[in-house]
Amino acid sequence: MEENKHKRRVHYSGKYPRKFEEKYKELDPEKYADTVAHVISKGSTPAGMHISIMVKEILDFLQIQPGQQGLDCTLGYGGHTSRMLEQLQGKGCIYGLDIDPIESKKTVERLRKAGFSEDNFKFRLINFANIDKVAKEAGKFDFVLADLGVSSMQIDDPSRGFSYKIDGPLDLRLDPEHGESAAERLHNITKEEFIGMMIENSDEPYAQEIAEKVFNLMKKGDPMDTTTALRKAIEDALWKVPKEEKQDAIKKSCARVFQALRIDVNSEFEVLYSFLEKLPNVLNPCGRAAILTFHSGEDRLVKKSFKELKKAGIYSDVSSDVIRPSAEECRINPRSKSTKMRWAVRS
Repeated sequence: MEENKHKRRVHYSGKYPRKFEEKYKELDPEKYADTVAHVISKGSTPAGMHISIMVKEILDFLQIQPGQQGLDCTLGYGGHTSRMLEQLQGKGCIYGLDIDPIESKKTVERLRKAGFSEDNFKFRLINFANIDKVAKEAGKFDFVLADLGVSSMQIDDPSRGFSYKIDGPLDLRLDPEHGESAAERLHNITKEEFIGMMIENSDEPYAQEIAEKVFNLMKKGDPMDTTTALRKAIEDALWKVPKEEKQDAIKKSCARVFQALRIDVNSEFEVLYSFLEKLPNVLNPCGRAAILTFHSGEDRLVKKSFKELKKAGIYSDVSSDVIRPSAEECRINPRSKSTKMRWAVRS
């Protein structure tokens, strides 16, 4: 009788895992640090992780001193927060804010395991549009950071629906427990509203064609409830684009349309308006604020607010131009390429 040979169970097809949930080593960075380091060295972001952007530039500007109190308006993966906490050397406190109940829970657990107790790090599940409420509890801050980008762990998780590159529900909510998903939003607005959304939020040149295609499909009963369905509609809408330009045009339009929907679903411009209006009132005299933006609409709002408030004497100094990540950082972390940093100092 022939001996039965043990066969390894196939976990995924191909040499390397492709699906988010199959990348078990990347999803457990503490246990598989070598694998994570290898992925980062290749210029990729490990699944379930986020590589903090412009850390050196942020720390150089904020000039954090032991005993100060700070605010990280967008906790995310906690990379910026942990580095700022290190600067405090156990003296002082940082408040971290986020509205994502899924990822923030993981981040708080990581920071606690790293030794940052409630005395030095306090988390609040709240939108940073409400920094005035946080300041009412905590008092004013010596330094404030707002990273306006979506975290990589949100983008890469198919269940969140942030990326047109992977199939998943068309959600795009930073807080998936509240508000309308992007799919619901599309079914509750007019074609004209969708066109306006794409133009205002992402300067989409094919807004008219894309809206026509999306609404024609929905009118026929085709559900626009997955990332794949919307991507396919965008591809079909750009049928007139010359063949040699089509691939690049589709890629850029997909990125812009998903961005436009994400901004709308999460009221990102309204949140930023509120934050910028309240920011001076939560800063101590000589307090410092740094903001990272990722598209021109955000940067315009920050630039305008800082310029006007400096003219009014509320800020003693603001960045005269944007600060960008180094070429080396862009090579290591391609997702940092569109980042712009601006700063302000309270009078």
